[in-house]
This record gives sequence, structure tokens and C-alpha cells, in this order.
Amino acid sequence: MRYRVSHTTTYSYDDDVTDSLGVAHLVPRELPWQAVSSYALHVDPAPGDVSHDIDFYGNTATYFQVTTPHRSLVVEGVSEVSVEAPYVDAALVYRPWEYARPLVRPEQPGAWLATDFALASALVEHTDEARAYGAGSLTRGRPLGEAVTDLVHRIHTEFRYDEAATTVTSTVPEIFAERAGVCQDFAHLTLACLRSHGLAARYVSGYLATEPPPGRERVVGADASHAWVAVWAGDDQWLAVDPTNDQWVGDRYVTVAWGRDYGDVPPVKGVIFSEAKRSTLLVSVDVDALGESDAGAVGTAGS
Repeated sequence: MRYRVSHTTTYSYDDDVTDSLGVAHLVPRELPWQAVSSYALHVDPAPGDVSHDIDFYGNTATYFQVTTPHRSLVVEGVSEVSVEAPYVDAALVYRPWEYARPLVRPEQPGAWLATDFALASALVEHTDEARAYGAGSLTRGRPLGEAVTDLVHRIHTEFRYDEAATTVTSTVPEIFAERAGVCQDFAHLTLACLRSHGLAARYVSGYLATEPPPGRERVVGADASHAWVAVWAGDDQWLAVDPTNDQWVGDRYVTVAWGRDYGDVPPVKGVIFSEAKRSTLLVSVDVDALGESDAGAVGTAGS
């Protein structure tokens, strides 16, 4: 499928901002299953300094500085991408999950690259509660794909989607206490359950298609940035799953960036210098399906 993605973030202030420094993750990744045909990032007022760089995890990060006094700042990313469903070798998916632990089996190809995603991070604690909850799905010898799918299903069934229940800084214990959250929270919860058992899993930020293909239902998370999880299966292959919608990731998902948790890849973050006492944030996302991609359009780029 081909998509045109527009992500606009608007900050408004009640006094002049004299200096604004920001970093944005709005450029989709080039991947074996995703090709980026065009992208543009606009900042208004125009920044005096702007640059693109590749961060530690291979994401495109855009840095900008606006020194023109302003009471409104608009950051817009627009891109066109072609997407296929990510491929994972069935032999790896059907292996017992215990084999996909890079810290336990570091001799496996690709294990050293996955190790960072098996460790705790600022927003993903390895709590006893997360380990116990994960154990309900990660039973001894169970195939990796089956175990991860079951965990995702349980989280989808037992935790409710509620935008008012959490914030961007909510912790894993708070998510358990509320038994509710949004896609970001469900991704963090899934990561905690998997990592606490030694599996490597990364937080993925991106989008869902606004309009589903004919005959398929619209899913939660459309018209907003979205988050899901990719679990290391072995070699350089990752099984991507969406606990918010209880499914494996397919061709309706546009991947922008990944990291250890949300803190590594927020769409836009920054620092301002101002006497303003109040500010508002408005985010608008549109993912427009352009039709099926041409044969061979996807899969030409490296991971």
C-alpha cells in the first residue's frame, strides 16, 4: 500500500518565545518492507538553523532552532511511503521463545545488536508485576510467535483504551494500577513483560492508515501517531505486534522510528526561552491511502 502522511504539531503561547530549540522524529525509515518516495519537514517561523542526522538507532532526527520572536510554532512533516507487511522467518517464530534471549544466548547472529533492547529503560521498568504477568504467556517451551500473540491478546482484553487514564510520563506500575492507557502505555507494558524474561523488544513509533482497505475494519489509533512493539526473533528479524489492536503489524503501519521507549523517539520535543505562563499543544495527523504500491517498489532499501 502507498500512503501520504501529514503530521502537524502546533504550539501556542501567551507571550513571545525568543528562542526555541527542537528535535523531531517525523521522517519515516527506509526498511526492507517500507520505501520512502518523498518527505519534507516545515517549521514556521522559519528556523535559522536546521539539520538532519541519523541517531544511535538509525532513525532520522531533525534538529532546528527558531530565534525569531513568536507566539505560535508549527512543525509539519509530510511524506509518501510504500509499505508491505514485514517478513519474519516462520522457523524463528515457531522456535521456543527461550532461544530469542540475546543475553542468555549471545552466540546467535545479531544478538549483540539486540541486547540493548533487552535491558530496562527509563519508561520500561522490569517490575515483579510485569514479570509475573508476562509469565502467563511465556510458558516453558512455547513458540515465540504464539507466546507473544497471547500476551498481546491478554493486554488488549484486560486493559481498556482510555486517553484520560495516563500521561506521557506514566510508569509501568501506574499502568497496572489503572488497568488502562493508550497505545504508548500498552507498548511500554508489553516491553516490560517481555524484557523482564530476557527477550529483546523495541518501542516503535509511527502511524496507522486513516482509511482501511475495502472489507477491513477501522482500528484504534487512526488519525494519530501510533506505537507498537517489535520482538527480536533471531538473526536480524523482528516480529512486530500491536497490543492496542490485538494483531500483528501489516501493511497499514508506517514506521517512523524506534528506540527503547517513547522517550527516545517522541515526534517533537524541545526547549523554549520565554516569559509565557500558558501554552497549548495541538496535533493533527492524516494518513491517506493512495492505493496499492507498484510491484517491486518496496524492499529495495537496507534496514
